[in-house]
Amino acid sequence: MFERILVCLDGSELAEQILPYARQQALAFQAKLVLLQVVPEPVAASPGIPGTAPVPVQTDTMIEVAEQAMRGAKEYLEALAAPLRDKGMQVETVSMIGRPAQTIMDYAAKNGVGLITIATHGRSGLGRAVFGSVADRVLRESGLPILLIRPGEVANEG
Repeated sequence: MFERILVCLDGSELAEQILPYARQQALAFQAKLVLLQVVPEPVAASPGIPGTAPVPVQTDTMIEVAEQAMRGAKEYLEALAAPLRDKGMQVETVSMIGRPAQTIMDYAAKNGVGLITIATHGRSGLGRAVFGSVADRVLRESGLPILLIRPGEVANEG
């Protein structure tokens, strides 16, 4: 039923809690796992003139930071993929710059993804209003089957 399963990650231990569920689905359906991390676009909005729309601003420093984040995302995803590959699973890693929810949905639509797996960070109230919810938007707008978990607390080592 599912040939490609998209695993949405953001570099956090909370997001990684989706991995065992995605792995189980991939084994059940003999599917390829696609580990995806979206690095936010390097754009800020300047306030502009009162009464007008904000103007997008992008600096060389912002671009450099995004490029570093992309390199970090690639390394992170490959580190997660290695043990899965060692167990004989087909795993692809993809890192992209964009708006997380939209980039996830666009990637899924263009690349034959049958199932999207994602962990919610469990924000509610003001936190959700301020930060939005990538998982919520993907759930509402993707039109694809979604495996969504609300992860438990991650113990802070150290």
